[in-house]
Amino acid sequence: MRILTFRKGGVHPPESKFTKDKRIETMEEVEEVLVPLHQHTGAPAQPLVKPKDTVKKGQKIGDSDAKVTSPVHSPISGEVVKLVETTLPNSRKSVAVLIKNDHEEIWDDSVKPRNDVDSLSREDLLKIIREAGIVGLGGAAFPTHIKLMPPPNFPVDTLIINGAECEPYLTGDYRLMLEEGESVIKGVEILTRILGVKKTFIGVEENKSDAAVSLDKIVHSMGLDKDIEVVLLRTKYPQGSEKHLIKAITGREVPSGGLPFHVGCIVQNVGTTYAIKRAVYDGVPLIERVITVSGSGVMEPKNLKVRIGTIASHVIEFCGGARENIKKIIFGGPMMGFSAYTLDLPVIKGTSGILLFTDQELIEYEEYPCIRCGRCVDACPMGLMPLFIDGYSRMGDFDKAEEFRALDCIECGSCAYVCPSKRHLVQSIRMAKTEIIKKRKAVRK
Repeated sequence: MRILTFRKGGVHPPESKFTKDKRIETMEEVEEVLVPLHQHTGAPAQPLVKPKDTVKKGQKIGDSDAKVTSPVHSPISGEVVKLVETTLPNSRKSVAVLIKNDHEEIWDDSVKPRNDVDSLSREDLLKIIREAGIVGLGGAAFPTHIKLMPPPNFPVDTLIINGAECEPYLTGDYRLMLEEGESVIKGVEILTRILGVKKTFIGVEENKSDAAVSLDKIVHSMGLDKDIEVVLLRTKYPQGSEKHLIKAITGREVPSGGLPFHVGCIVQNVGTTYAIKRAVYDGVPLIERVITVSGSGVMEPKNLKVRIGTIASHVIEFCGGARENIKKIIFGGPMMGFSAYTLDLPVIKGTSGILLFTDQELIEYEEYPCIRCGRCVDACPMGLMPLFIDGYSRMGDFDKAEEFRALDCIECGSCAYVCPSKRHLVQSIRMAKTEIIKKRKAVRK
């Protein structure tokens, strides 16, 4: 297999893949779930249930008529206790449905396997994906059915499946590729039918070469090797970024302000691809996902299949509990995840991991003035100059920050990782992006 990568920037943080050899366990028993109605990019779903309603597993409990949105389903059967506003791991506020488990596991009538998959049209497949509430599971949680409908004036000829999982600690996608490889490839087949692409690549980092070999064998055994190619990627962060996957695999460069379809590509995450197979073949909506629970603060790190809406503290209890002296909680990975102040938050569709750190791993640094060393420039995979965007953002000069292409920042954290002054670069650049977008919206009004 070829080993590919992007050339500009990137960093090599410790991999810390302590759970890579741990098979996926299913966390079955939960007494209740708190299912937010706004877990995705776009308009929030509106509640379709009310307190004291009986719900079934897989039943739709929220939806919206908006174009960019995604429905939400109950991961258990039971009774709706109440609708309440909650805070999500990404700090967004959302109305959520609290459901008490009756432990009957009664499935909704809409959930049933299909034996007519081969006869389904493109429109049928898109409707199934939409109704199943499938969103990008790599973090952004963008509705998948929308992503699979690029503008007709931008023909797509290449599908890329993202199996890089370049964030330290996280191993859920890796285990999915090893344990559910055939389902992943069936999901890929569905995507190729929808997009009508000429070529599909599955990109896997070289530190997961066994997963790449396993997928390659499955591709060949299914007679798909002419259409699907498994490629190895250099282990480098942020290799899993859409733009850098496209550059590494195809040589195409997504333009500033552009999207993958502008260069004829669509990228889907391994977990999303698996969820598509489950929805189309098995009729199961997105009511659970695989997450990694790790870090020095977790007694028994695991890869878990967890129901959406499970409270994080219950997940930690299932992993033997937390150690004393927890210094930091992160939902997602350590580079691009969200720091939280409590474990009383629900697992949502975009939650790839729950990490707990003690002072064994977490070292807190004081922030110092920029010394103009240029390390952030060397590390930036987007070719930006983070020190200047940071400086102008702190001065409130967002027009100058925009001139230095603040909106092209993917917030990967490579700049902050290498900064000897421990500048809070991502936070200040994120603030600049927010203000620039706010100003643009005001001008359009």
